[in-house]
Amino acid sequence: MNANLDAKLAHLKRRWDELNRLLASEQVTSDLSNYRRLSREHAELEPIVTLYVARQQCEQDLRSAMEMTNDSELRSLAEDEVRESRARIEQLETLLQRELLPKDPNDDRNIFLEIRAGTGGDESALFAADLFRMYSRFSERRGWRMEIVSESPSDLGGYKELIAKIWGHGAYSQLKFESGGHRVQRVPATETQGRIHTSACTVAVLPEADEVAEVEFRPGDLRIDTFRASGAGGQHVNKTDSAVRITHVPTGIVVECQDDRSQHKNKAQALAVLAARLRDRRIRQQVDETAAHRRSLIGSGDRSERIRTYNFPQGRVTDHRINLTLHKITQIMDGDLDDLISALTAEQQAEQLAALSEEP
Repeated sequence: MNANLDAKLAHLKRRWDELNRLLASEQVTSDLSNYRRLSREHAELEPIVTLYVARQQCEQDLRSAMEMTNDSELRSLAEDEVRESRARIEQLETLLQRELLPKDPNDDRNIFLEIRAGTGGDESALFAADLFRMYSRFSERRGWRMEIVSESPSDLGGYKELIAKIWGHGAYSQLKFESGGHRVQRVPATETQGRIHTSACTVAVLPEADEVAEVEFRPGDLRIDTFRASGAGGQHVNKTDSAVRITHVPTGIVVECQDDRSQHKNKAQALAVLAARLRDRRIRQQVDETAAHRRSLIGSGDRSERIRTYNFPQGRVTDHRINLTLHKITQIMDGDLDDLISALTAEQQAEQLAALSEEP
């Protein structure tokens, strides 16, 4: 294992020993806030230290076994022990490296999924609907719940814009790499001469804020307008101003919600989406300011970047961030994103581990 990582592990073990001493003292419960802080740190370090101690013991066992190989009567048994110890050490080091990787505090959060049609007119809107279906099927496979928060349908059955909320453990960890520009190359249904067109959509995946209160709205920050929800007509046409549009004046962010007949529910949902966008904006600004030189392309989520191309005539999907091409477009559009997500996760972990190894 890298010397820097070894030094970091040794430091964490010393800190864990120190925490054991502090938590064992009689005075520790006199300050409950400090006691909770120490207990939380101890619990976070315990799995890492447990693996580290196990690796140290395995290395001691390996040294003992190698000494035994000098004894002709015990050589065969000792060689088996050497092989087993080396394999176990390799396994423990892999687990340790994974534990050392920085944890994304948003990984377990629910998400807001935003899909917007871009260049390509009606075809782009139809592709937006295809992407929504892809994520819907992926969510179904995971047993997650999805609900449309706001939608702006196109004339041909697609979406100019759509916002959905997804409830599911680890939803953000699985879909956070989807933010960015998605390009499609295919013959549109409206094309009479069989020509291939290129269109694009943007996708944004935002972790849900714990509560709207987590994001502060100062007096005067919000302009809230109500209007009558649009509909196709008939008995269900909305006859009251139940739709809500909220403008965050300082940033110019606008959120509309008209999916529910209740103005109160629409306002609450719109505030939740706004809070998620503002929280995401704040986190991205912090990342830009403090770690721009190390931010990987995968983790940046820059919405202006083309991250993936879906080429229907050739049946392939290419993720440009990791130069991965899969010839299974039908399965992917049906929600089979596992290969893409696994590859992107592995690449991010490799980037994080390389950065960790360089730290003094």
